[in-house]
Amino acid sequence: GPHLGPSLAHLSLCPPQGYANEVGEAFRSLVPAAVVWLSYAVSSSYVLADAIDKGKKARDVPGPEAGRSSRVTVAVVDTFVWQALASVAIPGFTINRVCAASLYILSSATRWPLAVRKWTTTALGLLAIPVIIHPIDRSVDFLLDSSLRKLYPSVEKPSSS
Repeated sequence: GPHLGPSLAHLSLCPPQGYANEVGEAFRSLVPAAVVWLSYAVSSSYVLADAIDKGKKARDVPGPEAGRSSRVTVAVVDTFVWQALASVAIPGFTINRVCAASLYILSSATRWPLAVRKWTTTALGLLAIPVIIHPIDRSVDFLLDSSLRKLYPSVEKPSSS
């Protein structure tokens, strides 16, 4: 699901469209693949819209004209990369693996009918979403703080002389 990195105001209330791909992954065993891919399209369009929105907000911040374009670029790139990892790629992969493992274990360990195993897998996938969000967010913060964010130009401070 979408969240804003720590350098951007962290929202605790997240738009549901950002969780679409996690929900899609949880339902993968029950729905056609096209539905899962559609859920990724919804989440990805949210990520793109959020990055553009952060760019517009950075552009409108009062400040020296000189640093404006780099400020906008950093806002768009940071938001896009953070959201793509923390809202789409990593949670989607995680829920996919949780569900695959659940289905495998249920198939090996139970004699439940396939429909029951699939619904149980979906339920476990949905229940995992709130559990994984915070650790993934923090991990992506750490990853970007120790890589991409070191590359951003430091904002020029007006000289006091």
